[in-house]
Amino acid sequence: MTAFTKRNGLLRPTRRRFLQGTAAAGAAALSAPSIARAQSDVLYVNSWGGPWLEAATANLFEPFAEQTGIRVETVSPVSFAKLAAQVRTGVYEFDVTSLGGGDIVRANQAGLLEEIEPTYPDGLFENGMGSHAFATVLAWRTDTDWQETPQSWADFWDVDRFPGTRSLQRYPARIIPLALLADGVAPQDLYPLDIDRAFAKLDEIKAHITVWWTAGAQSAQILRDGEVDMIGIWHGNYFAAEDEGAPVAMTWNQAEIERAYWVVAKDTPNMEAAKAFVEFATSAEPLAGFVTQANYGALNPAANAFIADAAKPRMPTAPDTYPQTFEQDMLNFGADPEEVSMRFEEWLAS
Repeated sequence: MTAFTKRNGLLRPTRRRFLQGTAAAGAAALSAPSIARAQSDVLYVNSWGGPWLEAATANLFEPFAEQTGIRVETVSPVSFAKLAAQVRTGVYEFDVTSLGGGDIVRANQAGLLEEIEPTYPDGLFENGMGSHAFATVLAWRTDTDWQETPQSWADFWDVDRFPGTRSLQRYPARIIPLALLADGVAPQDLYPLDIDRAFAKLDEIKAHITVWWTAGAQSAQILRDGEVDMIGIWHGNYFAAEDEGAPVAMTWNQAEIERAYWVVAKDTPNMEAAKAFVEFATSAEPLAGFVTQANYGALNPAANAFIADAAKPRMPTAPDTYPQTFEQDMLNFGADPEEVSMRFEEWLAS
């Protein structure tokens, strides 16, 4: 994989007990930071579920526990609202979460994230350490009676040539750029986003969106089970459906790449363990295992040495894939993301 251009672009209801102690030290390794004293013997990580969780468990959570003696427990789903609520109330359900560009700027501006040190050069953004790149891609069922195959977001919006049900993520920072592409805006001209134009285009497709998915595993399920004919879906979840034998296809054309960052909740009582986990999860060898299993693209360049060439074609940052994609640019969004999110929810309800 070649380097790619950086764009400036269940739940526990009470505060967990603060335990003082010494973590079990693992064998020294470049990929595993040592923790002299742990504040708790359990670290709570907000989880996306599905293939993400499977890959994180095998390559990040379990190895981290082996190295440090700190068990990782997960809570789902990932929620900006819960991150904000726990920082405001002091009642912490999780210590660490993974945010995309659409939320990390908002979270940092709102003072919800702890300041952390970079774990590799140029990897820190808005108090988050770069983990991996993922993409929202256009996918569809192949058991339709269409005479053509969709190849762009304009095709997603074309309900005459491609009749049937649609699904998009309930997440405006990701779907507004797709609406503008469908309306003819060139990828290089997307940012700053024309929000009014995007909502006008969304008006055209709203009646055909039968599911606004909120979890990655949900998107894979509705595609696999044939609940929708066409979907905007994270590429890892698409491949999960394909690997299960579903009659599906996808295109990398106009795929929307987003970077995911590990962040530590502001003032979490589990601070040392949380920061140590972020260091571990973004170090070369564990990250390489994670992105290989989940088909992501590693943001730490050192991880590439541990990724087999055979795994790279499923990664959005692969040399043959990346030129077909575009990246989010949250620092040049064109509006207040929080206000856009509120407008989007009002639009859905209208």
